[in-house]
Amino acid sequence: MSDYKIGFGYDVHKFAENRKLILGGVEIPFDKGLEGHSDADALLHAICDALLGALALGDIGKHFPDTDIRYQNADSKIFLRESYKLVKEKGYRLGNIDSTVILEKPKLLPHIDKMRERIAKVLNVPVDLVSVKATTSEKMGFVGSGEGIKAVATVLISKDNS
Repeated sequence: MSDYKIGFGYDVHKFAENRKLILGGVEIPFDKGLEGHSDADALLHAICDALLGALALGDIGKHFPDTDIRYQNADSKIFLRESYKLVKEKGYRLGNIDSTVILEKPKLLPHIDKMRERIAKVLNVPVDLVSVKATTSEKMGFVGSGEGIKAVATVLISKDNS
């Protein structure tokens, strides 16, 4: 078994009226939120999938299915905490997270540091292990037309020899 593993996560959500926009565990002021069974935090969902994928543990839907009433409007920080708990139970620890949110609006730059801090706090790791970036899709596709957002994440985990 390798001492290092890499995981990749991807998530998309449509914008929806009468929902809060939650990304990286932070409420972002905007006139729409994201449609989903839980709080629809696409960034945290992508990070969860990356963590789970690094150890071939399935995906977020396997562990927190949208058919389970317990997860209706759930805070995705719970999913992140539990996903990382599974990683730690397998004897690994986080090396780093590199993530990107792709959307046209709103601008995320004013919220990036708070997202990084929130993610680091949930995982109980130093904030310098968490990268969050944002970009647009240059007005192309469903993201470019403002219909929704994408989030991608890559994680490096390593065997915890402490």
